Amino acid sequence: MIQVAIIKRRLREGKTYEDFRKAWYHTVGFDTANKMLSVINVADPREIIVIGLNETTIEQVRKLIAIDIKERKANPLDEVIEPDIGRTFGILVAEDDFSAAGALEHKPPTVNGKETDMAEVEKNLEEGARILAELRAMGK
Repeated sequence: MIQVAIIKRRLREGKTYEDFRKAWYHTVGFDTANKMLSVINVADPREIIVIGLNETTIEQVRKLIAIDIKERKANPLDEVIEPDIGRTFGILVAEDDFSAAGALEHKPPTVNGKETDMAEVEKNLEEGARILAELRAMGK
């Protein structure tokens, strides 16, 4: 399963992406296949969007969250970003390549060349929603 996190933050007035990057950059890794994509919003250059892709099991999600919480406590972003943060979490269900010219044939959803098991996705979505609800109840 590839877990996706999309986090939107807005830089404080006078702060730059480099200020954000220095404060945000992790000092320890997640110990999973991971890719972090940082985006600056063309319509609002103060908005920084980070898209995290973590290849993990649902059982490992709590470990990833614990690592991230520890990082944020050790390296707070409060001086760099505004307090409102947009968070979206999900599961990658398809990778599609539309780069070819001309007509494309419909294909079933696949990730890393393997057809997506939507029943497994549904199970993981339910468990992921429970984990998020627990975290929200704890104020995290």
